[in-house]
Amino acid sequence: MRMLIVEDEEPKRKGILSVLGSEFPDSQRSEARSVHSAIHKLKTEPPDLVLLDMSLPTFDVGPGEPGGRPQGFGGIEVLRYMDRFKLVVPVIVVTAYEAFPKDGRQIELSDLRDQLSQSHPKTFRGLVFYNSFYSGWRDELLAAVKEIGVQK
Repeated sequence: MRMLIVEDEEPKRKGILSVLGSEFPDSQRSEARSVHSAIHKLKTEPPDLVLLDMSLPTFDVGPGEPGGRPQGFGGIEVLRYMDRFKLVVPVIVVTAYEAFPKDGRQIELSDLRDQLSQSHPKTFRGLVFYNSFYSGWRDELLAAVKEIGVQK
């Protein structure tokens, strides 16, 4: 099983990788830290599963670089790319935000889940709220991955 973890925040990325590594030690895990690097990985190393953050910079952040324009919905750009090029790979969104501002209002996670289900029915498989102070995210993530059919 090849997994792509698209996450720009190092502590969160390391937490996700740790959980996946302990539960799925035989899986291959690659990483992307921006919309651009995620699209590159999808083109060059198509995974069997994508774990996708919603809020991503346009480009990878390097020493002394801002990483391009931050995108509150950068993950949606990745999903749109997948749809455009008919890349049907299961996607689980893992976000640390409880709501997202859009058009002067807040989009709650339940609404985001519904929107992603409707807009990306072939790829979107779940949404996990990541909170480093709450261990329940690990169980939610593992349940979502196992529901897709990934075995230990």
